[in-house]
Amino acid sequence: MTDPAPLVLVHGHPFDHTMWAPQIEAFAGTRRVIAPDLRGYGTSPVLPGVTEFPDFARDIAALLDELGITDAVLAGLSMGGQIVMDCYRQFPGRVRGLVLADTFPAEETPEGIATRRAMAERLLREGMHGYAEEVLEKMVAPYASAEVKAHVHRMMTATSPEGAAAALRARALRPDYRELLGRVKVPALVVVGADDEYTPVADAEAMHEALPDSELLVVPGAAHMPNLERPEEFNAALGAFLTRVDGHS
Repeated sequence: MTDPAPLVLVHGHPFDHTMWAPQIEAFAGTRRVIAPDLRGYGTSPVLPGVTEFPDFARDIAALLDELGITDAVLAGLSMGGQIVMDCYRQFPGRVRGLVLADTFPAEETPEGIATRRAMAERLLREGMHGYAEEVLEKMVAPYASAEVKAHVHRMMTATSPEGAAAALRARALRPDYRELLGRVKVPALVVVGADDEYTPVADAEAMHEALPDSELLVVPGAAHMPNLERPEEFNAALGAFLTRVDGHS
């Protein structure tokens, strides 16, 4: 029997690795859990300009090399999910399973490109606080607990405007991963909050249909961050998926 697959947790924008606190607590006792701060976020260095998704993916590969990990289950939420898709595009042999939470594979629309670039300029000009106030109750549902709201708000306002702007410019340039999904040869778990406005349930259903071997979980009572809003439901599904991947090897 093989050892339990390491679990790599890739955070979204504009957060840091602490968004995965419930998952780190739940799974670190049974397998190796790696939850890095992406470049420009948390305690990682801030680099000016544009950090493209292939760069983020190569950072993750380099981290696995440094830790002596040959392959792992990669889980990402929102932007993190898109980075995880790029990891599979670049080094599929190192991926034992994919968890794609509240994310979508399509390239950006012309309108979206303009919006993301404008937001990058705004964050550089104004900082993170106004943005955090505006989007808090879309990141998590208005009915989320005060503790969860405070955690999400704290992550957003602690993020470097320069790092957030670099990633927003990268999101404007991201590849289209839709064709890639049909070629994924490992098990996948697709998760979405039932009330997510950023990545609606229909987007998750389309990914589930495109992936050859996937499960879909729609989490009731959650918006864009079901891993924090409804950790019990999220962890139950993730735990079952990890057990399946371990037996699949």
